[in-house]
Amino acid sequence: MTAVQLVGTAPDGLRVEGDLTAAEVGALLERLPVSGDVHRVSLAGVRGIDSAGLALLLEWQRRLDDHQGTLELTAVPESLRALARISSVATLLDLEATDAENAGQ
Repeated sequence: MTAVQLVGTAPDGLRVEGDLTAAEVGALLERLPVSGDVHRVSLAGVRGIDSAGLALLLEWQRRLDDHQGTLELTAVPESLRALARISSVATLLDLEATDAENAGQ
């Protein structure tokens, strides 16, 4: 297990590092600044993810939606894409659009 951190500067330079798992995500729930901006969050540093990590990202998206903001995830691990697909929430995090963009590269 690797302690999870949200590092960088909002809204364009945020990244998650560590494990997005049930044991770790509580530390991040309130860390995302909420505004009407597009918040770009890189997941390149995510080492592990489970359904609690997916739930955290959905909660961040909901909070931003409440303020007319958007969560834009980058460097999304395949494990998160698969978890979101089997949970039928990939569209809520706009991961299907990201999949299509990556396929075109």
